Amino acid sequence: MPPPDRLASLLIPFRSSGSAQVLPQGYRLIQSPEGDLATEGETAIEALNRLLQACEERPRSPERWGQVLARSTWHLGVKDRQDRLVGFLRATSDLALNANLWDLLSDPADPGREQVLTALVRCALGRLRRELAGCSVSLSAPPEALEILHGAGFVVDPGGIRAMGLILSSPEMEQKENPRSGGGN
Repeated sequence: MPPPDRLASLLIPFRSSGSAQVLPQGYRLIQSPEGDLATEGETAIEALNRLLQACEERPRSPERWGQVLARSTWHLGVKDRQDRLVGFLRATSDLALNANLWDLLSDPADPGREQVLTALVRCALGRLRRELAGCSVSLSAPPEALEILHGAGFVVDPGGIRAMGLILSSPEMEQKENPRSGGGN
């Protein structure tokens, strides 16, 4: 048995590198289901859509956000000193072999953007290790997160494997999202 002072060196890294240490002073991590993404003057959906638009993504309808959050295993958010949502990440899983991280977002105008991305990734990976150990993890991420993800052990296109995605939607949903489309003709 190693001496007590050497026990710290045997700790699993994710337990000793908490996300709170990474965030700028005054920022806080919100974890579902305990935490609320709503801010003063904004509902959670408004805050999420504001963050999506700041990241040059399309906003989602309240119904779509309801589906997305209901189908997520959990989600994380980061609020700044003014209680504004400046970061977000959500996870889905089959609870057996696979976990997927979605919507890795951090407000480009936020001075702590890199720290927010780092905290979200570290917290998500720590939570996955605790709750879904053994799952493979995939994610879609913005280019500015690549260095952080490499540092966390992610490999871009391992073995030349490229990820592809297909959005399945009903004709009714497609018509709502693209009212100019002809609707199937």
